[in-house]
Amino acid sequence: MASTPRAGIIGTGFMGTVHSHAVRAAGSTVSAVAGSSSASAEAAVARLGAQAAVGSPEALIARDDVDVVHICTPNATHADLARLAIAAGKAVICEKPLATTLEDAKELTDIAEQANVVTAVPFVYRFYPAVREARERIHNGEAGRLWLLHGSYLQDWLAGAAATNWRVDSRLGGASRAFGDIGVHWCDLMEFTTGHRISRIMASTSRAHEQRENLGQLSPVSTEDGATLLFETDKGATGSLVVSQVSPGRKNRLWFSFDGTAASFSFNQETPDTLHIGRVDSTSHIPVGPETLSTPGGRHYAKLPAGHPQGYQDSFNAFVADTYAAVQGHEPEGLPTFRDGLRAALLTDAVVTSAARQSWVDVPTGNLFDFPSSSPAVERQMQ
Repeated sequence: MASTPRAGIIGTGFMGTVHSHAVRAAGSTVSAVAGSSSASAEAAVARLGAQAAVGSPEALIARDDVDVVHICTPNATHADLARLAIAAGKAVICEKPLATTLEDAKELTDIAEQANVVTAVPFVYRFYPAVREARERIHNGEAGRLWLLHGSYLQDWLAGAAATNWRVDSRLGGASRAFGDIGVHWCDLMEFTTGHRISRIMASTSRAHEQRENLGQLSPVSTEDGATLLFETDKGATGSLVVSQVSPGRKNRLWFSFDGTAASFSFNQETPDTLHIGRVDSTSHIPVGPETLSTPGGRHYAKLPAGHPQGYQDSFNAFVADTYAAVQGHEPEGLPTFRDGLRAALLTDAVVTSAARQSWVDVPTGNLFDFPSSSPAVERQMQ
């Protein structure tokens, strides 16, 4: 391996571009890119800053100048590509969902651990400085006993019936769309920040449009536009979550409030430069910056002075930098691995099952988020 890990990116769309920016920000090189065709790979070389276009994902994985394989393709292709990358001994960053079935997610996690390769899934909202600040303050007891965990993740990019995407097709995207695509981000963030794990779920899913335009014709839709969840945690809290990809005017509003007996902590991804802390006798809006945040984790990820918001790409850059540090033998605190992708698959399966049965569903819990670290070194346990 070169002194700095070299990337191979499979997928030339929006996420492939985000990954490429993050690779270069980490001081690394995009050695090669592969797409759905040789033509799409060639067209993406300049945009992704890649050194070469490759005719197939298999050829990219086999290259000697690729140390980390970035899988940024439709969901249904993730499992097969990840298997190939693991078999080649490469580190793997796989977009979520890790797989479209719980069985595949479990198999990928097992074989990656057996092969002792570095893996990561981009749960990048963990890397906002305000989130790290909230996490450490909650761990230090500032919230008191957490008892109510609630929030939402709202988008509008599928608001119209004419709007469509491969994610709408369950054969490509999986059985769950809104929850599987964005709801898992909120759940990962909640569990990571609070140390609580969801132990029971009651879910209801719904659609704003029963049909969507496809190749000029309206076709039936089988995946959900939104989901509403009630849940309980292993530490005695209750919570709720509303997820939607059809909420006009909401572009990417991931919001949470984690309420304790002493204080509440709230964050809105669309205004990422502020952490809200509420108490009975005061309300604080802490600006994000290395000189204004008080915890080591918050200051570590705050790269700009307060008043200069760090956003999604900055958080993605931090995620990739930490993954590459892991490839080089370090153990960054809080790096989301395939084990976290498996946890998301488990929650997705529970949501789909609960919505179909219209009943509460138990969710297995483990020790993945033991404080003070959820790095690859923590206890690997899944019941």
